[in-house]
Parts: sequence; structure tokens; C-alpha cells
Amino acid sequence: SYCEEESNTLRERGENKMLPGVPLPKELALTHREDIVAGCELAVFAPPSYAMRQTAQRVKPYLTPGTVLVTVAKGVEPESGLRMSEILAEELPGYAVAALSGPSHAEEVAREMPTGCVAACPEKAIAEWVQGIFMNPSFRVYSSTDITGVELCGAAKNIIALAAGMAEGMGCGDNAKALMMSRALVELSALIKAAGGQENTCFGLAGMGDMIVTCTSPHSRNHMAGVAIGRGEHVAGDLGERHAVVEGYYAAQSVTALAQKLGVHMPICECVYDILFNGKDPAAALTNRLLPRAWMASSCCGLNLGMTVLLQRPAHQHRPLQRSRQRAPVAEQLPQIGDPSVERHDRDAEPRARIGEQMLDPHLLVI
Repeated sequence: SYCEEESNTLRERGENKMLPGVPLPKELALTHREDIVAGCELAVFAPPSYAMRQTAQRVKPYLTPGTVLVTVAKGVEPESGLRMSEILAEELPGYAVAALSGPSHAEEVAREMPTGCVAACPEKAIAEWVQGIFMNPSFRVYSSTDITGVELCGAAKNIIALAAGMAEGMGCGDNAKALMMSRALVELSALIKAAGGQENTCFGLAGMGDMIVTCTSPHSRNHMAGVAIGRGEHVAGDLGERHAVVEGYYAAQSVTALAQKLGVHMPICECVYDILFNGKDPAAALTNRLLPRAWMASSCCGLNLGMTVLLQRPAHQHRPLQRSRQRAPVAEQLPQIGDPSVERHDRDAEPRARIGEQMLDPHLLVI
């Protein structure tokens, strides 16, 4: 931790308060000192996205030439529109920079539940080296040279999770969330292409995979923040007493600005931005602006088919289309982030170990 007091607390407790019941390895050196990076072959940067530049500046005097820098932060810098790897490259020139991203909630990774991520770097050899460093029986790592696409997926999916959470908080149901997620992939692929990345990256683990887990899991800070907003609560850059960073709050501003700069239309991100920063009502923004536009853009086959069937009925069987009744609000007992009731401690260790072995099968570890 950058904070000496917090480092001391972690050392004394032997665990992180965000992950209760998960002991920290005894051999793990806990410190707030930046000079800990001296002599390291690999340095992982994991600050909130808004603090990446400051963190890079603080460690710069102590880095050893040849150290590989790996960012696991997901976001875009508001002022510059730079991704996290681009900030590191700008502040720390001459170092190889990679990104590690994917659906990897700490609550599961820390308990060695099967997880997969993508190590991305324009230099294939570096991407594969980072892949090998992080690979283990419960953590499968793929490699990619499309660091642009991988990082933009990691930043944008948090915005989509906010939107999906808002829809859930308003009682819209699973269909609306599925609609948002599928349309978001189309928007994201356009952004990646405009930024010079490979647009099909958004349909892989770093894109669709991360979006699924972030938009649906009770572990997701962004999803839970969206649910709270949909229920009428005020949420800014952190989530309640846990002070967990809601990256989608910051990404809504920076990713929307980047899309506008690149000439890409992203209505979902724009909608979330209006709700968070322009005071738009979530219900009005999502139902009046976003969902009808998505339906028209996707030419919903179900609606067209329904109209066709209606027209083929005999005249005496015609019935007017009726509005659906207002859905009941979602259950008030929605699990909160870190709630022990949503953490599966009773998983059978032996089957999980077998899954871990299968994850390391030497086939197709490049995406």
C-alpha cells in the first residue's frame, strides 16, 4: 500500500479487510516504500486508474533497467485519453509494458477458484513471458498482442456494468441487461477499431468474458453501484462504507470523451455519463433514450414476428397489443459485495484441482 498505516494494518491482521477469511502469504513483504521495486524483473501496477500517473512518478527513481511493467488497472485518463499502459510508457520510457486483464474478481482468485485472464503486449515475446509468470493450476492466462483492445475492454465494461445495475435496480429484469450487454459489444468493437486495436478482441475473454461477470456478479462494485443508483441512491467514486473504488464512475467520463474524440457513437456510455454527471433521471434516460434506440438499431425480430402473426389472424380474433404491467422491484435482500453468503467455501477441493489441471492443457493459450 502507498500508505504506511495501511501497510502496518495489513501486516498485523494478516489479511485484507476487503477479503475477510483469506490469509495473506507469510512470505509476502508488505511495505509502503517505493524502493521495493529496485532489482525486480517484473513490477505490477495496481492503483485506481486516476492514480496511475502519480504512482509511476513515485517509483521511477527506483526501477531497474529491463524491468517489465504490468498494469492491472482498468481505465482511461480523463485529461489525456490515454490508457494505463500508455501512461506508464509516457512516464517510464524505455520499459516494456504489458496489461493483465479479464474476468478476475479478487474474491474468487484469492480462494483459488478457476479463473482466466489475458496478458497483452505489442511484443509477443513479452506477452508470452508475462503469461508464463502468472499461469498456475487455478489461474489460466492467455496471451495477446492487442493491448489497445484489451485495455479498452477493461475500461468500458465497468460503464456497462453500471448501466446493467441501474436496469436491475429499477426492476427491468434480465432481458434488459442482456440487451445492454450485447449492444455494448457492438459499441465497444467500434471504439477499439477507431483506436487502432483489433475489434474482435471485445468478443473474447477480456471483452465479453469480463463484461458478463462485471454486469452480473454481486462481487462487482460497478454492478452493485448501478443497482444502488437504479434504486434512487447517490453513488460517486466509492461504494458506501467499504470505500471500494467504482471505476465505472471515472470511466464514464473518460471513455465517453475518448469516443467523441475518435468520432465513435456510444449511446450506452453517453447515457451513463448523463446520469452521473448531468443529473439525468436513470429511469428516463434508460427507457426513453437508450432502450428504444437499441431496439431500433437491432431490428428486434421478435417484435416483427409478433406483428406478422397478429395480422394473419382472422378479423374476429384480433386483439389490441397491451402494455405489460409494471414489474415489481427487485428483492431488497440483494447480496452485498463481500457478503459471506455469496462466497462458496463449500466447493469440493478435489474436483477444483482437476479443473485446474485441465486449465493448463497446452492447447491454444493465445487469443
